[in-house]
Amino acid sequence: MHAVEFQEFGGPEVLHVTEVPVPQPGPGEVTVDVAYAGVNFADVLARADGYRVPALPFRPGLEVSGRIRAVGPDVEGLHPGQQVAALTPHSGYAEVVVAPAATVFALPEGISLRTAATLPTVLPTVQGLVHEVGRLRAGETVLVQSAAGGVGTVAGQVARLAGARAVYGVVSRPEKAQEALKYGYDEVFVGDGFVEDVRRATGGRGVDLALDPVGGDTFRRSLDSLARFGRLVAFGNAGGSAPWQIGQPQLNPRGLSVGGFSVLTLAQDDPEALRVLAADAFRLVASGGVELPITAEFPIERVGEAHRLMDTRTTTGKLLLRVAGE
Repeated sequence: MHAVEFQEFGGPEVLHVTEVPVPQPGPGEVTVDVAYAGVNFADVLARADGYRVPALPFRPGLEVSGRIRAVGPDVEGLHPGQQVAALTPHSGYAEVVVAPAATVFALPEGISLRTAATLPTVLPTVQGLVHEVGRLRAGETVLVQSAAGGVGTVAGQVARLAGARAVYGVVSRPEKAQEALKYGYDEVFVGDGFVEDVRRATGGRGVDLALDPVGGDTFRRSLDSLARFGRLVAFGNAGGSAPWQIGQPQLNPRGLSVGGFSVLTLAQDDPEALRVLAADAFRLVASGGVELPITAEFPIERVGEAHRLMDTRTTTGKLLLRVAGE
């Protein structure tokens, strides 16, 4: 079968499509004939910087959709031919992938395989951010960094469905603001001056919940955007800055809280909790309550082009690799 791998860290040119043996499922595993694979920023970090890469050569890819090819021993509730979405430890850029059965999700009626490839990372992440860690309550206000990205476009919609009184976004470019406004946002701010924008929009109060995948100075500005008793949830460090540090001097005066979330760590440590988040989130898509925009699709042979596009930081929504297609 064909799979994408890299043998050294670097730019998109290190990605190569190669011929590898078809994997077989072990106990508690299934193999999936891949229709589509999601392209995530974590894949770019793996290729460029070795993020979560235990050894080389390495096959990237964290989420796929397709049909179950085979099931291993001790697997219940899944069967060959079943249409699924799967969160994979890696190796998602391939014609066949092996995945733990605990992170393979049968598709509800009405979700296409193309849409399904966008679900395993984004939807559970947003559910965790908004409901579990962020504990959003009806009538509260929300600020979302990278509002035009895959998580951002969904977070605006989910926050709105959860009863948020106002949802604000932050993007890096004006053209991204127009895209984000399609997905539940009341107002979208451009650039690093968003603290002042938030204060203006909220009458000086600030927001109750801020979601930040960027880190560094953006994290600190997000903290400054919070109202009294506000919560900030960090779920990435896309800016590449040193890990943030925060303590009593910053939190105590206004009663602020800071939390974190990682869907990949949750999948590894508590897959049953992930299944609960995924089931709730998938229902939102199946019912039409949430839309996941797919802004670009590439055949697997052009994986380098997908990574070059993501490297520009100009993308919105989700990027996909088409493997077998529908």
